[in-house]
Amino acid sequence: MEGVQKPQGSVVIIGAGTQGRRLAHMWSSRGGTVRLVDLQEQQLQDGLKYVEQLRADATDHEGDWGRIETSQPSSLQSTLKDAWLVVECVPENLNLKRKVIAQLDELAPESTIIASNSSSYGIFEILEGMSLKNNKRVMSAHCYWPPETSAIEIMGHKDSDPKLIDLILEQCKEHGFSPFHVRENSIGYIYNRIWAAIKRETLLTLSEGVATPEEIDAIFKDVLKTPKGPCEQMDVVGLDVVLDIENHYAESRSGIPTEPRDYLRGMIQGGSLGVKNGRGFYDYEDQKK
Repeated sequence: MEGVQKPQGSVVIIGAGTQGRRLAHMWSSRGGTVRLVDLQEQQLQDGLKYVEQLRADATDHEGDWGRIETSQPSSLQSTLKDAWLVVECVPENLNLKRKVIAQLDELAPESTIIASNSSSYGIFEILEGMSLKNNKRVMSAHCYWPPETSAIEIMGHKDSDPKLIDLILEQCKEHGFSPFHVRENSIGYIYNRIWAAIKRETLLTLSEGVATPEEIDAIFKDVLKTPKGPCEQMDVVGLDVVLDIENHYAESRSGIPTEPRDYLRGMIQGGSLGVKNGRGFYDYEDQKK
């Protein structure tokens, strides 16, 4: 991997769910080929339709769109043969991510960069206890909601090749992302660890009866001029997912208060999951009709 040059070949994305299909759109925006891999054919077809819609809505795009090809995991080795980058976008399950990373390390050509889009687990956590052929090319490449939000956080680990980190930062910029280099191991990267503190303090404020969700969101939006407050944002993410993330922080760090998690558990046990089931901090039943 000495003397890294401008990459040639395709980008392979493992998982055609919400993030995978968005990334397919971004990485194909400068004419390059993207290969989208998923076990479910319906996911692949829905992903292609989604990308077509994003392209139809893009009013300021210049140049040619790249080709997007679909395939099944059974043909992964041939799919990877000319890939310069492969990104895993499988569900947030640590064992599953480790299994996929190990498979990619085994099958991908030596020059292929392997990236994880995990939001919950940094690459240093995924690689813990694993023995790979070449872990220098493995990194985190965590994005938010492209193309609406262009931020992407690139984080290596103690054995990462700095030249590959630089290459990814450069290529992300060329493909419409706003890349940020996470310079040290960080659970939650940059944004999510700061956002986690806001969520946690919001839940603590609620548990103490200091203010209502409506009041917290209103003052947050008034001061910071954001479209949503923290309670509204947690409802969108899903309160069960918020609790999973809080549990992960609590397992990894000392001094995390228990009250926010207890408050969330009470809401979840009462049937409040957020937008996805119509009831969270707010009632969304009318929106579902």
